[in-house]
Amino acid sequence: MTQANYDQYRESVAGRADVADSPELLAYYAELDRLKTGALWTVANKIEPWQPQSASVPVLWRYRDLREHVLRSVDLVTPEKAGRRVVYLDNPGRRDVSAAVGWLYAGLQVMKPGERASAHAHAASALRFIMEGSGAYTIVDGHQVTLAARDFVITPNGTWHEHGVAEDGTPCIWQDGLDIPLVNAMEANFYAVHPDLHQAVTRPVNDLMAAWAGAGLQPQQHGWTKPYSPLFKYEWAATYEALVRQAAVTDGSPFDGVLMNYVNPLTGGPVMQTVGASMQLLRAGEHTKAHRHTGSFLYQVAKGQGWSVINGQRFDWQERDIFCVPSWAFHEHANASGSEDACLFAFHDLPTINALGLYREQALAENGGHQPVTG
Repeated sequence: MTQANYDQYRESVAGRADVADSPELLAYYAELDRLKTGALWTVANKIEPWQPQSASVPVLWRYRDLREHVLRSVDLVTPEKAGRRVVYLDNPGRRDVSAAVGWLYAGLQVMKPGERASAHAHAASALRFIMEGSGAYTIVDGHQVTLAARDFVITPNGTWHEHGVAEDGTPCIWQDGLDIPLVNAMEANFYAVHPDLHQAVTRPVNDLMAAWAGAGLQPQQHGWTKPYSPLFKYEWAATYEALVRQAAVTDGSPFDGVLMNYVNPLTGGPVMQTVGASMQLLRAGEHTKAHRHTGSFLYQVAKGQGWSVINGQRFDWQERDIFCVPSWAFHEHANASGSEDACLFAFHDLPTINALGLYREQALAENGGHQPVTG
Protein backbone atom coordinates (compact mmCIF):
# COMPACT_ATOMS: atom_id res chain seq x y z
CA MET A 1 0.00 0.00 0.00
CA THR A 2 1.34 3.42 -0.94
CA GLN A 3 1.60 5.78 2.03
CA ALA A 4 0.43 9.36 1.45
CA ASN A 5 2.98 12.08 1.99
CA TYR A 6 2.78 13.81 5.35
CA ASP A 7 2.88 17.18 3.59
CA GLN A 8 0.01 17.24 1.09
CA TYR A 9 0.73 20.82 -0.03
CA ARG A 10 4.28 20.72 -1.40
CA GLU A 11 5.05 22.93 -4.40
CA SER A 12 8.13 22.75 -6.62
CA VAL A 13 8.38 26.52 -6.78
CA ALA A 14 11.23 28.63 -5.44
CA GLY A 15 10.17 30.32 -2.22
CA ARG A 16 7.45 27.76 -1.46
CA ALA A 17 7.59 24.84 0.96
CA ASP A 18 8.84 21.65 -0.73
CA VAL A 19 10.20 19.33 1.95
CA ALA A 20 10.26 15.60 1.17
CA ASP A 21 9.32 13.06 3.83
CA SER A 22 11.97 11.02 5.56
CA PRO A 23 11.79 8.57 8.49
CA GLU A 24 13.61 11.10 10.65
CA LEU A 25 11.21 13.92 9.71
CA LEU A 26 8.13 11.74 10.27
CA ALA A 27 9.36 10.91 13.75
CA TYR A 28 10.01 14.62 14.33
CA TYR A 29 6.47 15.53 13.21
CA ALA A 30 5.03 12.94 15.59
CA GLU A 31 6.92 14.50 18.50
CA LEU A 32 5.71 17.98 17.55
CA ASP A 33 2.15 16.70 17.35
CA ARG A 34 2.46 15.23 20.84
CA LEU A 35 3.35 18.72 22.08
CA LYS A 36 0.39 20.24 20.19
CA THR A 37 2.68 22.00 17.74
CA GLY A 38 3.61 21.49 14.11
CA ALA A 39 6.14 22.34 11.42
CA LEU A 40 5.02 25.39 9.44
CA TRP A 41 6.46 24.11 6.20
CA THR A 42 3.96 21.23 6.19
CA VAL A 43 0.98 23.64 6.04
CA ALA A 44 2.49 26.91 4.78
CA ASN A 45 1.31 26.49 1.19
CA LYS A 46 -2.18 25.66 2.45
CA ILE A 47 -2.62 28.61 4.79
CA GLU A 48 -0.89 31.09 2.47
CA PRO A 49 -2.46 30.45 -0.96
CA TRP A 50 -1.34 32.31 -4.06
CA GLN A 51 -4.76 33.94 -4.25
CA PRO A 52 -8.03 33.76 -2.29
CA GLN A 53 -9.51 30.26 -2.19
CA SER A 54 -13.18 30.63 -1.35
CA ALA A 55 -15.00 27.61 0.03
CA SER A 56 -18.27 29.20 -1.13
CA VAL A 57 -19.79 28.21 -4.44
CA PRO A 58 -22.00 30.40 -6.66
CA VAL A 59 -25.67 29.68 -5.96
CA LEU A 60 -28.97 31.03 -7.31
CA TRP A 61 -31.97 30.74 -5.00
CA ARG A 62 -35.15 31.13 -7.08
CA TYR A 63 -37.93 32.89 -5.20
CA ARG A 64 -40.63 30.98 -7.07
CA ASP A 65 -39.15 27.76 -5.65
CA LEU A 66 -38.78 29.05 -2.10
CA ARG A 67 -41.92 31.11 -1.56
CA GLU A 68 -44.40 28.31 -0.81
CA HIS A 69 -41.97 26.71 1.64
CA VAL A 70 -41.44 30.02 3.42
CA LEU A 71 -45.21 30.55 3.68
CA ARG A 72 -45.76 26.97 4.84
CA SER A 73 -43.62 27.66 7.92
CA VAL A 74 -46.42 29.95 9.15
CA ASP A 75 -48.57 26.86 9.75
CA LEU A 76 -45.75 24.82 11.26
CA VAL A 77 -44.10 27.10 13.86
CA THR A 78 -44.86 30.31 15.73
CA PRO A 79 -42.46 33.22 16.21
CA GLU A 80 -42.69 32.61 19.97
CA LYS A 81 -41.37 29.06 19.62
CA ALA A 82 -39.02 29.58 16.71
CA GLY A 83 -37.63 32.91 17.91
CA ARG A 84 -37.61 33.95 14.26
CA ARG A 85 -39.52 32.11 11.55
CA VAL A 86 -36.83 31.95 8.88
CA VAL A 87 -35.78 29.67 6.04
CA TYR A 88 -32.05 30.29 5.74
CA LEU A 89 -29.90 30.11 2.60
CA ASP A 90 -27.43 27.25 2.81
CA ASN A 91 -24.33 27.47 0.60
CA PRO A 92 -23.03 23.93 -0.02
CA GLY A 93 -19.47 25.07 0.64
CA ARG A 94 -20.30 26.87 3.90
CA ARG A 95 -22.68 24.49 5.67
CA ASP A 96 -20.33 24.17 8.63
CA VAL A 97 -21.02 27.82 9.53
CA SER A 98 -24.57 28.21 8.09
CA ALA A 99 -23.41 30.90 5.67
CA ALA A 100 -24.95 31.95 2.37
CA VAL A 101 -21.56 33.11 1.08
CA GLY A 102 -18.23 33.75 2.76
CA TRP A 103 -18.90 34.88 6.32
CA LEU A 104 -22.38 36.23 5.59
CA TYR A 105 -25.67 34.66 6.68
CA ALA A 106 -29.01 35.20 4.92
CA GLY A 107 -32.56 33.91 5.21
CA LEU A 108 -36.16 34.58 4.26
CA GLN A 109 -38.36 35.55 7.19
CA VAL A 110 -42.16 35.54 7.12
CA MET A 111 -44.70 37.08 9.47
CA LYS A 112 -48.47 37.31 9.21
CA PRO A 113 -50.71 40.24 10.22
CA GLY A 114 -50.84 40.85 13.95
CA GLU A 115 -47.65 38.94 14.73
CA ARG A 116 -44.82 40.52 16.67
CA ALA A 117 -41.55 38.72 17.33
CA SER A 118 -39.75 39.21 20.65
CA ALA A 119 -37.11 41.91 21.00
CA HIS A 120 -33.51 40.82 21.15
CA ALA A 121 -29.98 42.10 20.65
CA HIS A 122 -26.80 40.49 19.36
CA ALA A 123 -23.24 41.35 18.45
CA ALA A 124 -23.85 40.58 14.78
CA SER A 125 -24.91 43.40 12.47
CA ALA A 126 -28.21 42.81 10.66
CA LEU A 127 -30.21 44.18 7.75
CA ARG A 128 -33.48 43.50 5.99
CA PHE A 129 -34.71 43.93 2.42
CA ILE A 130 -38.48 43.73 2.08
CA MET A 131 -39.66 41.33 -0.62
CA GLU A 132 -43.45 41.40 -0.45
CA GLY A 133 -46.41 42.35 1.74
CA SER A 134 -47.65 45.44 3.55
CA GLY A 135 -47.78 46.61 7.15
CA ALA A 136 -44.32 45.40 8.22
CA TYR A 137 -42.38 47.37 10.80
CA THR A 138 -39.18 47.20 12.80
CA ILE A 139 -38.47 48.76 16.20
CA VAL A 140 -34.80 49.57 16.88
CA ASP A 141 -33.85 50.99 20.29
CA GLY A 142 -37.30 52.55 20.64
CA HIS A 143 -37.47 53.94 17.09
CA GLN A 144 -40.30 52.40 15.04
CA VAL A 145 -39.79 52.14 11.29
CA THR A 146 -42.58 51.25 8.85
CA LEU A 147 -41.57 49.17 5.84
CA ALA A 148 -42.74 48.60 2.29
CA ALA A 149 -41.58 46.39 -0.58
CA ARG A 150 -37.94 46.98 -1.65
CA ASP A 151 -37.18 49.13 1.40
CA PHE A 152 -33.82 48.48 3.06
CA VAL A 153 -33.55 48.65 6.86
CA ILE A 154 -30.65 48.14 9.27
CA THR A 155 -30.59 46.80 12.83
CA PRO A 156 -27.01 47.49 13.92
CA ASN A 157 -25.04 45.32 16.31
CA GLY A 158 -25.91 45.74 19.97
CA THR A 159 -29.30 47.37 19.35
CA TRP A 160 -32.57 46.08 20.75
CA HIS A 161 -34.75 45.24 17.77
CA GLU A 162 -37.95 43.42 16.93
CA HIS A 163 -40.20 42.99 13.92
CA GLY A 164 -43.90 42.68 13.30
CA VAL A 165 -46.77 43.15 10.90
CA ALA A 166 -49.73 45.43 11.63
CA GLU A 167 -53.16 43.90 12.16
CA ASP A 168 -54.43 45.46 8.94
CA GLY A 169 -51.37 44.36 6.94
CA THR A 170 -50.76 41.35 4.71
CA PRO A 171 -48.30 38.44 5.09
CA CYS A 172 -44.80 39.84 4.72
CA ILE A 173 -41.59 38.20 3.55
CA TRP A 174 -38.20 39.84 3.76
CA GLN A 175 -34.59 38.85 3.36
CA ASP A 176 -32.48 38.91 6.50
CA GLY A 177 -28.74 39.50 6.18
CA LEU A 178 -26.25 39.23 9.04
CA ASP A 179 -22.55 38.76 9.65
CA ILE A 180 -23.18 35.98 12.20
CA PRO A 181 -20.54 33.65 10.70
CA LEU A 182 -17.92 36.41 10.83
CA VAL A 183 -18.67 37.36 14.43
CA ASN A 184 -18.68 33.68 15.42
CA ALA A 185 -15.34 33.14 13.66
CA MET A 186 -13.94 35.99 15.75
CA GLU A 187 -15.43 34.31 18.84
CA ALA A 188 -17.14 37.57 19.74
CA ASN A 189 -20.86 36.87 19.45
CA PHE A 190 -23.42 37.66 22.15
CA TYR A 191 -27.21 37.27 22.18
CA ALA A 192 -29.78 38.67 24.61
CA VAL A 193 -33.56 38.59 24.87
CA HIS A 194 -35.25 41.78 26.05
CA PRO A 195 -36.29 41.41 29.71
CA ASP A 196 -39.83 42.52 28.83
CA LEU A 197 -39.82 40.53 25.53
CA HIS A 198 -40.93 43.73 23.78
CA GLN A 199 -39.60 47.28 23.85
CA ALA A 200 -41.55 50.49 24.12
CA VAL A 201 -41.74 52.85 21.16
CA THR A 202 -40.25 56.00 22.69
CA ARG A 203 -40.11 58.27 19.63
CA PRO A 204 -42.54 59.31 16.89
CA VAL A 205 -42.88 56.66 14.18
CA ASN A 206 -40.27 57.13 11.42
CA ASP A 207 -38.61 59.95 13.34
CA LEU A 208 -35.09 59.14 12.15
CA MET A 209 -36.18 59.17 8.51
CA ALA A 210 -37.80 62.57 9.06
CA ALA A 211 -34.49 63.88 10.41
CA TRP A 212 -31.96 62.19 8.14
CA ALA A 213 -33.55 61.29 4.80
CA GLY A 214 -33.18 64.73 3.23
CA ALA A 215 -30.58 64.44 0.46
CA GLY A 216 -27.56 66.60 1.24
CA LEU A 217 -29.10 67.87 4.47
CA GLN A 218 -28.09 67.25 8.08
CA PRO A 219 -29.97 68.27 11.23
CA GLN A 220 -28.09 71.06 13.02
CA GLN A 221 -28.70 69.55 16.44
CA HIS A 222 -28.72 65.79 16.08
CA GLY A 223 -26.56 64.47 18.91
CA TRP A 224 -25.87 61.24 17.03
CA THR A 225 -22.67 59.57 18.29
CA LYS A 226 -23.24 55.93 17.34
CA PRO A 227 -20.78 54.26 14.90
CA TYR A 228 -23.57 53.26 12.51
CA SER A 229 -26.03 55.15 10.33
CA PRO A 230 -28.84 57.10 12.03
CA LEU A 231 -30.97 56.51 8.94
CA PHE A 232 -32.35 53.08 9.78
CA LYS A 233 -34.58 52.89 6.66
CA TYR A 234 -33.64 53.59 3.04
CA GLU A 235 -36.80 53.78 0.94
CA TRP A 236 -37.03 52.18 -2.47
CA ALA A 237 -38.69 55.13 -4.22
CA ALA A 238 -35.92 57.56 -3.32
CA THR A 239 -33.23 54.98 -4.11
CA TYR A 240 -34.61 54.19 -7.55
CA GLU A 241 -35.10 57.89 -8.36
CA ALA A 242 -31.46 58.57 -7.48
CA LEU A 243 -30.28 55.74 -9.73
CA VAL A 244 -32.37 56.95 -12.67
CA ARG A 245 -31.08 60.51 -12.25
CA GLN A 246 -27.50 59.26 -12.08
CA ALA A 247 -27.99 57.05 -15.13
CA ALA A 248 -29.03 60.11 -17.13
CA VAL A 249 -25.67 61.84 -16.63
CA THR A 250 -23.08 59.05 -16.51
CA ASP A 251 -22.02 55.91 -18.35
CA GLY A 252 -21.49 54.22 -14.99
CA SER A 253 -19.04 51.43 -14.28
CA PRO A 254 -18.14 48.93 -17.02
CA PHE A 255 -18.41 46.22 -14.34
CA ASP A 256 -21.46 47.32 -12.34
CA GLY A 257 -23.54 49.69 -14.45
CA VAL A 258 -24.87 52.57 -12.35
CA LEU A 259 -24.14 51.61 -8.74
CA MET A 260 -24.87 53.63 -5.61
CA ASN A 261 -23.88 52.69 -2.08
CA TYR A 262 -26.19 53.06 0.89
CA VAL A 263 -24.26 55.30 3.27
CA ASN A 264 -24.26 56.76 6.73
CA PRO A 265 -25.50 60.34 6.06
CA LEU A 266 -23.36 61.65 8.91
CA THR A 267 -20.02 60.24 7.72
CA GLY A 268 -20.52 59.19 4.11
CA GLY A 269 -19.20 55.77 5.11
CA PRO A 270 -20.94 52.38 5.16
CA VAL A 271 -24.23 51.97 6.98
CA MET A 272 -22.67 49.64 9.58
CA GLN A 273 -19.11 48.86 10.70
CA THR A 274 -18.85 45.38 9.19
CA VAL A 275 -21.60 45.12 6.55
CA GLY A 276 -22.33 47.38 3.60
CA ALA A 277 -25.05 47.51 0.96
CA SER A 278 -25.65 48.90 -2.52
CA MET A 279 -28.20 49.14 -5.31
CA GLN A 280 -27.20 49.08 -8.97
CA LEU A 281 -29.09 49.76 -12.17
CA LEU A 282 -28.49 47.97 -15.45
CA ARG A 283 -29.83 49.87 -18.44
CA ALA A 284 -32.00 48.11 -21.00
CA GLY A 285 -29.85 45.54 -22.80
CA GLU A 286 -26.75 46.36 -20.76
CA HIS A 287 -24.14 43.60 -20.32
CA THR A 288 -21.30 44.51 -17.98
CA LYS A 289 -17.73 43.31 -18.27
CA ALA A 290 -16.31 40.76 -15.87
CA HIS A 291 -14.11 41.51 -12.90
CA ARG A 292 -13.32 39.95 -9.55
CA HIS A 293 -12.49 41.35 -6.15
CA THR A 294 -12.02 40.34 -2.57
CA GLY A 295 -15.18 40.42 -0.48
CA SER A 296 -18.34 38.31 -0.58
CA PHE A 297 -21.59 39.58 -2.14
CA LEU A 298 -25.20 38.45 -1.86
CA TYR A 299 -27.50 39.92 -4.52
CA GLN A 300 -31.29 40.16 -4.63
CA VAL A 301 -33.07 41.16 -7.84
CA ALA A 302 -35.07 44.25 -6.94
CA LYS A 303 -36.41 44.90 -10.45
CA GLY A 304 -36.33 43.23 -13.84
CA GLN A 305 -34.77 40.07 -15.16
CA GLY A 306 -31.49 39.01 -16.67
CA TRP A 307 -28.50 36.82 -15.98
CA SER A 308 -25.10 36.79 -14.34
CA VAL A 309 -22.01 34.75 -15.22
CA ILE A 310 -20.01 33.75 -12.14
CA ASN A 311 -16.74 31.90 -12.67
CA GLY A 312 -18.00 30.74 -16.06
CA GLN A 313 -21.40 29.56 -14.84
CA ARG A 314 -24.54 31.34 -16.08
CA PHE A 315 -27.42 32.05 -13.69
CA ASP A 316 -30.69 33.42 -15.09
CA TRP A 317 -32.59 35.55 -12.60
CA GLN A 318 -35.84 37.44 -12.19
CA GLU A 319 -37.35 39.70 -9.55
CA ARG A 320 -36.86 38.55 -5.92
CA ASP A 321 -34.34 35.85 -6.85
CA ILE A 322 -31.16 35.82 -4.76
CA PHE A 323 -27.66 34.80 -5.86
CA CYS A 324 -24.18 34.99 -4.37
CA VAL A 325 -20.77 35.91 -5.70
CA PRO A 326 -17.92 34.42 -3.64
CA SER A 327 -14.76 36.38 -2.96
CA TRP A 328 -12.36 36.58 -5.94
CA ALA A 329 -14.89 35.06 -8.35
CA PHE A 330 -15.12 36.62 -11.80
CA HIS A 331 -18.64 37.94 -12.39
CA GLU A 332 -20.61 39.96 -14.92
CA HIS A 333 -24.29 40.92 -15.17
CA ALA A 334 -26.72 41.35 -18.07
CA ASN A 335 -30.19 42.89 -18.35
CA ALA A 336 -32.41 40.64 -20.49
CA SER A 337 -34.86 43.41 -21.38
CA GLY A 338 -34.38 45.64 -24.37
CA SER A 339 -36.74 48.29 -23.03
CA GLU A 340 -36.74 48.23 -19.19
CA ASP A 341 -33.97 48.69 -16.66
CA ALA A 342 -33.09 46.12 -14.01
CA CYS A 343 -31.92 46.72 -10.43
CA LEU A 344 -29.82 44.55 -8.14
CA PHE A 345 -29.67 45.04 -4.37
CA ALA A 346 -26.57 43.65 -2.68
CA PHE A 347 -25.10 43.39 0.77
CA HIS A 348 -21.47 42.52 1.39
CA ASP A 349 -18.54 42.50 3.79
CA LEU A 350 -16.51 45.28 2.12
CA PRO A 351 -16.49 47.51 5.24
CA THR A 352 -14.55 44.75 7.00
CA ILE A 353 -12.35 44.04 3.97
CA ASN A 354 -11.53 47.73 3.53
CA ALA A 355 -10.92 48.35 7.22
CA LEU A 356 -8.34 45.55 7.21
CA GLY A 357 -6.65 46.78 4.01
CA LEU A 358 -7.53 43.58 2.14
CA TYR A 359 -9.39 44.91 -0.91
CA ARG A 360 -8.03 43.91 -4.33
CA GLU A 361 -9.73 44.00 -7.72
CA GLN A 362 -8.91 42.61 -11.15
CA ALA A 363 -10.63 43.01 -14.51
CA LEU A 364 -10.89 40.09 -16.93
CA ALA A 365 -8.49 40.92 -19.73
CA GLU A 366 -9.38 38.20 -22.23
CA ASN A 367 -12.33 37.76 -24.62
CA GLY A 368 -13.32 41.42 -24.59
CA GLY A 369 -13.88 41.26 -20.84
CA HIS A 370 -16.52 38.50 -20.99
CA GLN A 371 -16.23 34.99 -19.58
CA PRO A 372 -16.75 31.88 -21.67
CA VAL A 373 -19.86 30.18 -20.31
CA THR A 374 -18.91 26.65 -19.28
CA GLY A 375 -21.97 25.71 -17.23
